[in-house]
Amino acid sequence: MNDAEAENDSLGYGHGTRRVVYVDADADAAAAVGSALTASSDGIEVLTAGSVTEAFELVVEHAVECLVTEYTLPDGTGVDLLRSLRDRYPDMPVVVFTGDGSEAIASDAIAAGATEYVRKDPLDEQLATLTDRVHTAMTEQSDREAILGRMTDAFFALDENWRFTYLNERGREILREAADVTDATSRLVGRRIWDVIPEIVDTEFYDIYHRAMESQKPESLEAYYDPLDTWFDVRAYPSETGLSVYFRDVTTRRKREDSLAEREEILTEMYRVIAEKETPFGEKVEHLLEVGRDALGTEFGALSRVEGSDYVFEAVIDPTGRTQTGDVVPLGSTNCERAIVERETLVIEDIAADAPELAERSGFTEMGIACYVGMPVVVDDEVYGTFCFYDRNPRHEAFADWEVTLVELMGNWISYELERERRERELTRERNRLDDFASVVSHDLRNPLTVATGHLELLTEAYDGDPDHVVGMERALTRMDTLIDDVLALARSGNQVVEPSDVELGPLCEQAWAVIENDGATLTVPDQTVTVSGDDSRLRQLFENLFRNSVEHGDPGVTVRVGTLSNGSGLYVADDGPGIPVDERESAFESGYTTSGDGTGLGLRIVEEIAEAHGARVTITESESGGARFEIHGLDVE
Repeated sequence: MNDAEAENDSLGYGHGTRRVVYVDADADAAAAVGSALTASSDGIEVLTAGSVTEAFELVVEHAVECLVTEYTLPDGTGVDLLRSLRDRYPDMPVVVFTGDGSEAIASDAIAAGATEYVRKDPLDEQLATLTDRVHTAMTEQSDREAILGRMTDAFFALDENWRFTYLNERGREILREAADVTDATSRLVGRRIWDVIPEIVDTEFYDIYHRAMESQKPESLEAYYDPLDTWFDVRAYPSETGLSVYFRDVTTRRKREDSLAEREEILTEMYRVIAEKETPFGEKVEHLLEVGRDALGTEFGALSRVEGSDYVFEAVIDPTGRTQTGDVVPLGSTNCERAIVERETLVIEDIAADAPELAERSGFTEMGIACYVGMPVVVDDEVYGTFCFYDRNPRHEAFADWEVTLVELMGNWISYELERERRERELTRERNRLDDFASVVSHDLRNPLTVATGHLELLTEAYDGDPDHVVGMERALTRMDTLIDDVLALARSGNQVVEPSDVELGPLCEQAWAVIENDGATLTVPDQTVTVSGDDSRLRQLFENLFRNSVEHGDPGVTVRVGTLSNGSGLYVADDGPGIPVDERESAFESGYTTSGDGTGLGLRIVEEIAEAHGARVTITESESGGARFEIHGLDVE
């Protein structure tokens, strides 16, 4: 066994030579014991000493697995020797083998920490017993040491004077590195930890070791040790005779946790930027470029749009100032062209090495772009441009999956926002067209209609011909007036309700019922205390149209009932009329649908538009009496 294997005085177990020190002033007894132990195993080497002093020096100098000692020695007793060694080597097996046998000596030896006590006389008969006890003690200790040696955690033990008494293999590796000891033969056992590793003094590790010893309570700590650039998880268990310390390297876990925390912080910042309602889209893009640039460690970031064969910088972060927002370069000179053509995220850590064909473009030769990550921005299934980050230095490690995902998350949000803005512009144009149309209907049609109605009244007074002609003209003009009212209602019915108010259902229905020709029909609103959240005038128009629909399509004296849905999620309007056939219910909301000769076909369409403006939807089913039942789901009803 070499000195490296014998780092601990009891670490030589199972590694070849097993040293035993026998202490006895009687040379004949020493020879007999030595011969018996040596003969008992090929791996045992017996060193002999004749005094306490000589034995102490042998144990300190050599890696000893077991000490066997006579009680009476020239310069003391075997118990004195045991006590002098025990605080330095607390786990070393010690067998007291003595001819001075008495209960007092045996008790004294056991109290001092002896592993075994064996009577020496008669020597010939006791040698077998001694040999058996020595082997048992060494085997048990060897098993304990083997368990510690196999621990994945590093371990060391200290005595009350802070001297190492044991280190497992992992513990020796780390502490030798901490002590900057490269010589594997350098021994740590017996040395004070503060002398071996002076840098640990006045650190958190130093503090918890002392707290544990002072309080005699276990202490734990996870802390960073700067000299080794390592995070350690440490657990210290004290006893009256020293301290047992388990520790392990948790740097990988800490780095992973720090990386996850950093990613969470980056994602939080990204979502914070996206969620800023008052910030214009362009400013949000610039913020996202900054977030991405910092996260990826690149110099540049850009959002571009493609116009034919041109690449237009719509937003750019360029610390050199060479590229500005609005600059235009040929698309074919950029790496973005490949992302656009392939419609996939393009990731290149080293353009010269990984994509030499791109190194021929001016983006590489003139701008010096050496690494790139970017994705196509797609709007309405057409490539709008790219969202990308790039740098003048090649990247020595691959872009991580989460980094690529980050770019894609931001790029997809930009695609969504551009699509939303485009749709809002289209909706605004459509709304403006509707407003213009409503204006034409309201003024350019209603004014001539008013003139025609006035002339008809004058004509009626002087006309003595067939009265049916006059009635037909009145009916036509009245229908035109109704159409104008419905078209105007339809034009404004879809506007979203921004600031709803609480409206009482009972008065609302009564007002709507009062303006229609009910022809003897009956309205029932059982619960007058219900309130609806919405726009008063538009809700009134919704009920007017539903009531009119029931009256116009029902028999004279039809009954109309208004109530809340069973789950409290809206309202219903039901009648006892003929109802609407199942196969016509979906088309009932289409413009122009009517079964009445006097209807405009817009009434139910207006109902649907007003409901959607309130975030609700309308369905048609059959009432309890077999009539029509309109259910408005999603209205806020209390």
